[in-house]
Formats: sequence, C-alpha cells, structure tokens
Amino acid sequence: MTRRDARTIPAALVLVAGLAWWLSVDRMDGMDGGPSAQLGGFGWFTATWVLMMAAMMLPAMAPTLRMWDAERSRHATRWRQIVGPIATVVAYLAVWTLAGALTYLVLRAGRSLLGEALQWHRSGHELCVAVIVVAAAYQLTHTKDRWLARCHAPAISADATVADGLAAGGRAGLRCLASSWALMAALFALGAMSLVWMAVVAALIGVERLAPRRWWRTGGRMSIRVASATLLVALAAAVAASPAWVPGFTIPGSSAARQAMSRMNTMHMAGAGMGPSRAARRGVPATMPMHR
Repeated sequence: MTRRDARTIPAALVLVAGLAWWLSVDRMDGMDGGPSAQLGGFGWFTATWVLMMAAMMLPAMAPTLRMWDAERSRHATRWRQIVGPIATVVAYLAVWTLAGALTYLVLRAGRSLLGEALQWHRSGHELCVAVIVVAAAYQLTHTKDRWLARCHAPAISADATVADGLAAGGRAGLRCLASSWALMAALFALGAMSLVWMAVVAALIGVERLAPRRWWRTGGRMSIRVASATLLVALAAAVAASPAWVPGFTIPGSSAARQAMSRMNTMHMAGAGMGPSRAARRGVPATMPMHR
C-alpha cells in the first residue's frame, strides 16, 4: 500500500461519515424528545443508531487505520488492501451497534420495572445531571487515559485478510467503547435523538482521538480530557439549575418534546405497518397514545 493509498482511507471514512450525517439529519429531524423520551421501536432505533455511529465514530477511527507497511504491502494484492480496512470498519461499527441495542433494551426494561419513577419531573432530572457528572469524572480517570491510548494503536497491517480485519475491528471497537462509553451515556442523558448533542459528543470524541501525537508528549492528552470534563461539569450545572436556558436542550413535557414524541410514535406505527411513514413523520399527529 502506497502512502497515497493510505491517505485514501481517512478520506473515505470522512466521506462515508458525511453521508451518514446527512441521512441522520433527515431521519432524526424533529425527533428530539429530550431525556426520558421513548426511542421508538427496536428496529427503527437500531437502524438510526447505526447511522449515528457511522457519522460520529468513523472520522475518529482514522488513527486505528494507520497500518500500512511498505515492505509487506508490496506483496499484498489490491483486493487485500481494500477488504482488510472495510472488514475492520464493519466489525468496529458492529461493536457500537450491539452496545446501542443493549442500552435500548436496558432502558426499556428500566421503564417497565420503574415506571413513572424515571420521568423528568420525578427523578429523571436528577438522573440526567448525575449521568453527565459521571461522564465528566470518567474523563479524568487513569482507565480513560489507558483506553484512549489504545484507541490510537494501529489496527491491521496492509496485507490483512477479511478475518484479520474483522478481528482487528472488533478489538478496536471494544477499546473505543471502553474509552467513550461515558460520553455516549451523556448523549442518552441529554437526548439520544438530539442532533445538537450528537454533534457535541462527536466533537468531543473526535478532538481527543484526532489530536496530534506531539500533544501527547507535552501533556496535551490530559489537557483535552480536562477541557472536556470541565465542559461536561458546566453543562451538568446548567441542566441542574436552569435547563430551559441550555441551548439545544429539550425539556420533557414541553411542546417541542410532545411533538417529537408524536412523530416517534408515528414512526413506530409505520415500522409496524400501521400507518404512513415519511409523510406522517413531517408533522401528522400520531393516533396511538404516547407512553411518557
């Protein structure tokens, strides 16, 4: 693999991520019901989550694909040079997809068991703040630092097979999940279907993953994590004190949240073959009751 080929991989990741952002914006527009909101049917959520992870995580995956080796690549076929990185990306996204699906099931089970206790105007407000504070604290731990460093390790060599790529992508996904799970938890706390908070969390992940290596040698990695933790603490304080003043934050029970829930229920109906899909999503009220 030549250096020109190696530069093609990050460019391809950015291109795919850009397409995923475009599809995510179209799919999630108007769906932000804020914390404690329903997430639609399992199939709809999973498909949406895959797009979200492609949009948020693929640019940050570029360091794991710095894997070309000039000597070995001379003996690798063009097919090997292509399928290895593709298999790595597929397995990487599969790890994040599974994590999102499990989170969905856990939240669903929690709502079934605890019922109204998790609603915003009961314990939901405090739980939202607590999750953001935990995410901030995790940013400063040695565990976070160790897994973040592992996220930058090369994933595969230039002549990797499909099996090599799948294994490497799985490892990379688990490393980065261990590094970024708290930021993803903060996303769920702020509103999993929020394009605003999706962009904020993606930016935090991207900055800490794509920072130049020379920053690491001068303590920059710690500085980045301190900055992100400070931002999260400030956000938690703002949500605790006056959530209505937090830009992009949807308060459950507000008119915006009710509209989002109506659209979410309509999408759930459409996915079950019970009503219109795309046209209904753009504002036709749902006829099924909202379970808030």
